Amino acid sequence: MQLSEQQVRHFQTFGYLGMPKLFSADEIGWITEEFETAIQAYGGGKEHTGAKRTMFGAPIERTAKLCTLLDDGRIVGLLTGLLGKDFNYCSGDGNYYAGDTGWHPDGNWGQLFAVKIAFYLDPLTRNTGCLRVLPGSQDPEHYLRKHKIDMNKSLDLFGVAPRDFPGNVALETNPGDIVIFNHDTYHASFGGSTRRRMFTMNCTRGYQTEEDLALGHRYLSVHSPGGYNVDTGAGMFFALMLDTADEQRMHHLEQPALIHDELFPQLARRS
Repeated sequence: MQLSEQQVRHFQTFGYLGMPKLFSADEIGWITEEFETAIQAYGGGKEHTGAKRTMFGAPIERTAKLCTLLDDGRIVGLLTGLLGKDFNYCSGDGNYYAGDTGWHPDGNWGQLFAVKIAFYLDPLTRNTGCLRVLPGSQDPEHYLRKHKIDMNKSLDLFGVAPRDFPGNVALETNPGDIVIFNHDTYHASFGGSTRRRMFTMNCTRGYQTEEDLALGHRYLSVHSPGGYNVDTGAGMFFALMLDTADEQRMHHLEQPALIHDELFPQLARRS
């Protein structure tokens, strides 16, 4: 899959891109089944009560079939079109979401460095917890950033509820739709149920310069198993992701794995 110039420009300008029906009903069926297997076995899904979010790391690394999402031509094409052919896969999270999620970015890099691919496994509308984004808010010169406005205090500041903050876009989705957004883009969710299923893949551009290597070290010092003091048994990734990888997949794993071993040698794979 290759993104059009318009799609790339949309992402670069507004900080997000929706990909409707990227996966068929049959495909999202097995993806959902595999996700349920993973969250029930590894993610605390059996204990989920709906009182709060249930989250676990690296969901696509928990089953051999989910690992293949990193090999899928559509996912590779999407990431290559936005980050370049040397993009790095840097784990992700799987969730049963509960309630609202206030406005926040996932990073403040001041440039297109990291992106998040989000898979929503239940139909979501503006009234039932779909992702909302504030277009353009990834830009360091955006008014929100320049004036240090807290969108979650908009009711006190402007008399407008956070879910109605001016200019935000509700990205209603059905299973099979994919949303990708810049980590710096402000996003939120309002009005959702107590068991919204969603998982992510986080990726960065490849580290080709000294500046990029420094950014990669900063990113992985926090956004990694070691950053959360999680021992995968194989360093940056769970062993299944590495042991089932071909040369193409390894190209997107090698840099983060090496840097993670450097940052957290105590968690490196022993073999």
